[in-house]
Amino acid sequence: MKKLVLSVIVLALGASGAARADAVLVLNSEEASYSILSRSGRIELARHPVGREPHHVIVTPGGKEMLIGSTVTNELLVLDINTGERKRVVKDVIDPYHMGFSPDGKWLVTAAYRLDHVDIFHADGFRLAGRIFIDGLPSHIAFDAESKTVFVTLQQSGRLAAFDLQTQTVKWNVPVGNAPAGIVMLPDNNRLLVALTGEDGIVVVDPKDGSVKGALQTGKGAHNFWPKGDRRHYFLSNRVEGTVSLIDSNEMKVVGRIRIPGGPDCMDITPDGKELWVTQRFLRRVAVVDVEQLKVVASVPVGKSPHGVFLLKPGSAEPARGPVRAASTAGESK
Repeated sequence: MKKLVLSVIVLALGASGAARADAVLVLNSEEASYSILSRSGRIELARHPVGREPHHVIVTPGGKEMLIGSTVTNELLVLDINTGERKRVVKDVIDPYHMGFSPDGKWLVTAAYRLDHVDIFHADGFRLAGRIFIDGLPSHIAFDAESKTVFVTLQQSGRLAAFDLQTQTVKWNVPVGNAPAGIVMLPDNNRLLVALTGEDGIVVVDPKDGSVKGALQTGKGAHNFWPKGDRRHYFLSNRVEGTVSLIDSNEMKVVGRIRIPGGPDCMDITPDGKELWVTQRFLRRVAVVDVEQLKVVASVPVGKSPHGVFLLKPGSAEPARGPVRAASTAGESK
């Protein structure tokens, strides 16, 4: 039996591009583990240990490695993006709750939700450039297109802060609404969308000064974004309501809604754009959505409090191909 399971895992994470494209990685944030799933088989193939409270997974510049941040053990687990092989552990990255690389690949930014600070690293070698202490539970991250500014939501204080990457200083820190969480910079580089988990929708924010320019009702507990892939439409998880909204960012309106029970949270979309995979935080499952039908077609059991989800995409070398992956813990706002 063990040999059979091992052979299936090899098929999912083996050398061929087709096999790699079939693998899905899910972080079980309250179980200190990550699951490897088969996309086509829609089953869990393996579960591996990782440092306590893993929340997000991102791709390094160049697309050869993945990083999993473990917040309580203050470390990054580095995996080979093609095989899933554990390569090394980077120690002394303090409370990397949320993280992301700037579009130019020069900066790595981590938000320390538990310890109230934002760290800015030189991406080459993960050398710390500056640590900015800031009250309010730093949560989710987005960058401007020029890689000059990083924007961080502060869930507890209801504010959004902008930091200069070169000088590691605060540019502005303003109120935007109750419990801001997920954030995304739109392709025009002139609008930020911020999800308000303490409310029932999103706000449109001017990246120059943080002023709120508009709002859109989506659903209770609006939490996290993921792009559909056409530079216009974005999925938004409404965690309390148990739905995912499809937003037209040009018209600023909801054009679709998907019912997903159990606290929908982080998302990723298949390379062909046909399936959206959504973690169900309170059910220990991951939902599979048919994008054309906007309907859940499967739900795969995983570990406790699944958070980040990542579909292996052979040849994908774009660290900023979508919003930086965001997260939350069952029963909390984050």
